[in-house]
Amino acid sequence: MNILTLNHEFPPIGGGAAPVTLHLARHLVQLGHEVDVVTMHFGNLPKQETIEGVRVYRVPAFRRRPDLCRIHEMASYLIGARFFLSGLLKQKQYHLIHAHFIIPAGPLGVQVKNKTGCPLVITMHGSDVPGYNPDRFRFAHKCLLPVWKRLVHQVDQLVSPSGHLKELVCRWCPTASVRIIPNGFDENRFDSGVPKRPQILACSRILPRKGFQYLVEAAKGLPSEWEIHIAGDGPYLPTLKKQAEKSGVNIHFHGWLSPNDPLLKQLYESSWIFVFPSEEENFPTVLLEALGAGCAIITTLAGGCPEVAGSAALYVKPRDAQELKEALLRLIADESLRCELSQKARRRIEHFSWRGVARQYAELFEQLVDAAAEKRRQGPAG
Repeated sequence: MNILTLNHEFPPIGGGAAPVTLHLARHLVQLGHEVDVVTMHFGNLPKQETIEGVRVYRVPAFRRRPDLCRIHEMASYLIGARFFLSGLLKQKQYHLIHAHFIIPAGPLGVQVKNKTGCPLVITMHGSDVPGYNPDRFRFAHKCLLPVWKRLVHQVDQLVSPSGHLKELVCRWCPTASVRIIPNGFDENRFDSGVPKRPQILACSRILPRKGFQYLVEAAKGLPSEWEIHIAGDGPYLPTLKKQAEKSGVNIHFHGWLSPNDPLLKQLYESSWIFVFPSEEENFPTVLLEALGAGCAIITTLAGGCPEVAGSAALYVKPRDAQELKEALLRLIADESLRCELSQKARRRIEHFSWRGVARQYAELFEQLVDAAAEKRRQGPAG
């Protein structure tokens, strides 16, 4: 099967959806399929390359930062990809289009579907659903809602990584066809033999809804031998640094780290505790990483966090610095509990194997391609 994948974010740029796109694509290739990815160009990245059998095309687009893409930058990807696809579709035939994000990739997917007759699957990641991530997209969601609804009804299958996001979609479109397939994880990414240190790690895009301000507040008065590391960048980072400075809390800010950065790998492997105090989430990749690294996790009851971490975490209410501090003190004081959560984390990550996730996608794709072929055989009067 020839699969055309559309996403404006692809490693080494982008957030959690970028590595999801890469890992799914390469595992589909391992299953015998061909995958072409059309994404946006950035910096000095090659315009075309092959990564583990996945052909990657980077189209002209305007983007200022590797970790954050704004609405007008997404629009530039639509323009560049549209012109590029007009030529690519003359050279190659595809059986299925797989887009990531209803917006911006959805309109491209619909365009290709209408031109080729290929079925269209869109995997949602959260920020492309109205009501999710209102701190960044409230106005855009409101303006684009009519377009968003039309797109949803033109898709052959929506895929949601979590039940939480599926429920949010169905509030707007009760008749939407949504299938839950979780994001996957490479179980061999981290070395389980690295000794854990008295170290607390938090990692994500630095936005207000990620809740790092509550971690800074909770960090006051923690035992001094416990280091706190925050990896990530975003518009809220300067505010967070000022808060830490005023609070007198010693936090190591590492900025944005590529998923392949050895420092990020080292931080995950050596940190005893991973904190993710987000106020709203779909299916956070950072929690998969924390599970894979065998961290003792503290996260919130928000959105899809419990769907990812299961019993391998301590849970606190969102926006509750005091409850977060109590959970931190509990883990710091109880090594046996840290060990128990670490063992549960390593067992739980086995449920999110990319091999299994790719098989679920491949089965879905084959069903849709077969259905489209049968419909063509039956003809208009079928």
